[in-house]
Amino acid sequence: MGILEAIVVVYIRKIFYSTGFKFPLKIIPDPILKIEILREFCTIIMLVSIALIAGKNKLRSFAYFLFCFAIWDITYYAGVKMILGWPSSFFTWDILFLIPFPWIAPILAPLISSLSMIFLSLTILFMLNHNENFRLKVVEWLSIYLGAIIVFISFMWSYANILISNNFFESSKQNLSDITLNYNPTHYHWDLFTLGILLIGCSMFLMLKRYSRFGKNIIKQN
Repeated sequence: MGILEAIVVVYIRKIFYSTGFKFPLKIIPDPILKIEILREFCTIIMLVSIALIAGKNKLRSFAYFLFCFAIWDITYYAGVKMILGWPSSFFTWDILFLIPFPWIAPILAPLISSLSMIFLSLTILFMLNHNENFRLKVVEWLSIYLGAIIVFISFMWSYANILISNNFFESSKQNLSDITLNYNPTHYHWDLFTLGILLIGCSMFLMLKRYSRFGKNIIKQN
């Protein structure tokens, strides 16, 4: 799936970025933009389907979804690098997602996010393999969700801030197009991103602490 998406991106960039992808973004016609959003949505549906088929319960399915999503994302960047020789560095800016508006960040950020999802999924599966009745405690779920929300905010911050400062809800379609055509990201909130990743890491620490505390065969339940 990652290689397939890389191939699709090759076509898109040949059409809209013939001289190479870079910011400011170019305006993509509405029909093509809608198709691209649909493609993203279908990708998520496929990943969820794989997780539901593979998982014996909701927690296993959640772990498999995280793992598949992360592998897909890493493979995508590896595919684009192999085919196009892009990006030039880990700090090259990229569009990560389009819903509800562009998520943008240096490529290093989504790669770190993917690695954190792999470690989190493997931690959950490790716990389940020692006790099929293992469940996350409330504080562990909160750490995961709060960390993920903060990471998402760091991805959406720059573009959302530009739209809000230019009266997004009152702007005409032409004004929004002008904003997109002139926007060139220069600053990423690594502080927010780091906080989010640390919170996700905290959930893994709490899970493994429970394991070490009660041994391989006994994991304290919530």
